[in-house]
Amino acid sequence: MPIAKVMLYCPNPACQTPNPEDHQFCQKCQTLLPHRYLWALGGVSCQPGELLVDRYLCKRERIFLDTHPGLLSSNFAEVPERFLPYLRLAPLRPHVPQVYDWIASASAAPLILLEQAPLYVTGPASSSKTTADPVASTRSGDVRLFPALLDAWPQASPLRQLNWLWQLANLWHPLSSEQVAASLFEPDLLRVEGGLVRLLELQFDADRRDPPTLVDLGQLWSGWVATASPKIRGFLQHLCQGLINKQIRNAELLTHYLDAALAQVGQTQTRQIQIATLTDQGPTRQRNEDACYPASGTVQRFESAEPVLLIVCDGIGGHQGGDVASHLAIESLEQHVKALPLPHLDPTTLTVELEKAIAVANDQISQRNDQEQRYDRQRMGTTLVMGLARGHELYIMHVGDSRAYWITRRGCHQITLDDDVASREVRLGYSFYRQALQQPSAGSLVQALGMGGSSSLYPTVQRLIPDEDCVFLLCSDGLSDNDRVEEVWESELLPILDGSVDLATASRRLVDIGNQRNGYDNVTVGLIHYRIPAQQPSPPTLSELPPLQLPSTLQPTLTLGAPASPAATDTAQTRLATAPADPIKPRVVRPQPAKAGILPLLLGIGVLLGMGGLLLALLLPSSIDRRATSPIPQLEPEIGASPPTTSTPAPLAEALAVGTVVQLTQSPLDGNSQPLRLLPAPAGATPEGAPSPAIESLGVIPQGTLLGILKRQEDSQRQLWLNVRVCSTPAGDSPEARPTPAEADVAAPALPVNPQRPALVQPGDNGWIAEATLLPRITVRPDLSVEQISECVQSVPLPTIEGPVPSPTPPP
Repeated sequence: MPIAKVMLYCPNPACQTPNPEDHQFCQKCQTLLPHRYLWALGGVSCQPGELLVDRYLCKRERIFLDTHPGLLSSNFAEVPERFLPYLRLAPLRPHVPQVYDWIASASAAPLILLEQAPLYVTGPASSSKTTADPVASTRSGDVRLFPALLDAWPQASPLRQLNWLWQLANLWHPLSSEQVAASLFEPDLLRVEGGLVRLLELQFDADRRDPPTLVDLGQLWSGWVATASPKIRGFLQHLCQGLINKQIRNAELLTHYLDAALAQVGQTQTRQIQIATLTDQGPTRQRNEDACYPASGTVQRFESAEPVLLIVCDGIGGHQGGDVASHLAIESLEQHVKALPLPHLDPTTLTVELEKAIAVANDQISQRNDQEQRYDRQRMGTTLVMGLARGHELYIMHVGDSRAYWITRRGCHQITLDDDVASREVRLGYSFYRQALQQPSAGSLVQALGMGGSSSLYPTVQRLIPDEDCVFLLCSDGLSDNDRVEEVWESELLPILDGSVDLATASRRLVDIGNQRNGYDNVTVGLIHYRIPAQQPSPPTLSELPPLQLPSTLQPTLTLGAPASPAATDTAQTRLATAPADPIKPRVVRPQPAKAGILPLLLGIGVLLGMGGLLLALLLPSSIDRRATSPIPQLEPEIGASPPTTSTPAPLAEALAVGTVVQLTQSPLDGNSQPLRLLPAPAGATPEGAPSPAIESLGVIPQGTLLGILKRQEDSQRQLWLNVRVCSTPAGDSPEARPTPAEADVAAPALPVNPQRPALVQPGDNGWIAEATLLPRITVRPDLSVEQISECVQSVPLPTIEGPVPSPTPPP
């Protein structure tokens, strides 16, 4: 219905006074008035000034204002299936907007309202005191879109142009997994907020005639070459050529080329980094369970080449020894990170090392719990948020609900996603965030350091490339609760960028705000201030693709907000559903094999056990049958559950990710009853897990075969299947087929002559195997050299870009 005057209701439950839209604080209680402007999807049409469901005010076409920002959604229905990708891509914020609410309509498609869309407001109606962009209208309270990437492209620096391309490349896998990669091809949807790429909304692949491919991406980017910086124009030409010619066949390789270019251009960037830390017990706590590194009260300045480490830990509330856990974590992480050869590690290897450092810290706390016989609520634990600045990169790691925020002159963004129940509900597609907040356990943690073994811990590691003045705030929930950071960032943190407030003063003010406006917890803050001059030295000219030195262990590096590994409570099916659709560069998994010297003893024991098992089967068949059919309960771990006294390694099943290379060491040709066959397509399985013999196979896989995993898929019976490529077989003249010295000392058993012996697979064959069938037969030989591993990895060859460079098409 049309209304005469816009009134914004105070979010304070004890106040709820209506206020004019251009007020920043409630005129009665001085509570901040959040101005939440939302982007609308769907078929409901309305005119500016019209109010929907007595709450959402239409400001202009497709832009609404929530006039009751203190109220949660009253919609408890499930989000329409078409819009579930928004929920499952929640870790990618602020790249991807999130569902704020939705309104059903009997006559049209539902109206979906998105928050964190690339919108900004000028004038007093904005919660910001600054004009977000020079293209903004000067009219009071005007709501605008951030500029399109193509509009800002010609004026951007070489580093920023590469940064934008790098973010788009990193978005390819997660968007493809949700079948929304078409979003990267719509110029109007690609918006930029300084150096940050933001999507206005998602475009579904099904709406296009053909699903998008990397070839299409190369053709799109080739239209940007003409207006690219001359410093990177040649590089971009060759990069587009590699995509179009299918020599760059996956997004991971594309990302590595962009990383190499960023490293060359970033070397010339001058920057100054200053950090500050401060922690306080708070007005109501008996002790401070928070901790930080460097020590509280530190203010330090670093030049461009120096690595910078900052850590904030929050001991788990209600658990004994939270202060011990937080200090243990910081001590362990500091030692591990300082021992790393940071200048010599590629981004992927450094990401893996940081995950290892977090796992080591977790296990030290967990072992301390076990030694002191702490169980259930007595176990100590801690959350973690950590920043590591190295050159032009900033790595942000977190576990739990301690947060990191990114503040620029344009806005403030939360760049970590809490490991709590509400966020898990969103990631799994069960409900949107403001709906999930209404659960009684919404804020309960699903993981923290020290509560169990590292095999069940999934830290998030993300990488950013700051290219302008900015501040990163790392803090415990003593400050971030109740949206305090969103409330005060412009008054307390924005002045840092203007030089009117120093870091020490800002830290003290933030701690005071946490104590005064929250007041029920310890408060810890860490600030990282980047000063990057607008005038930079001229970078080198990149006229071709830089040489790559790929790491031995490869995995996609996720962009801002994207976790490096799944949440602790995600199921295997959920991880499979979000796996990349394209194959990535293979990696080799090396589990520790059994020593050959005890093989005869093991064989003898196996024979005795087999005879004993046969005797038991004859005497007690009914008892065995009953045990075989008894269901095994599946337990879901929770915070506070007593972990095992020893940490167990991650199961091999979790290592069989896309891009993994494994070797078969047990084969049906060597005595197993069921042949391991390579199938042309996923098929049903027998109760024993073996493929049905009626299915025509591509051949039997012999011992010693190296297999590269290209894809994972679940069939209608929820059985997991692996799409694999045969890298090499013992029949071929490959180094992988040669026995190790230990194997040569053990005589192979004589095989009976079998004229009906099935055909064997050949190198290059591509087919499918049930994961359950493959897992028991995998052990990787540790004697393979890097060159031998490379031979298998090169089954997906690194491109050497050759041939003429295509003429770039003019930009639209």
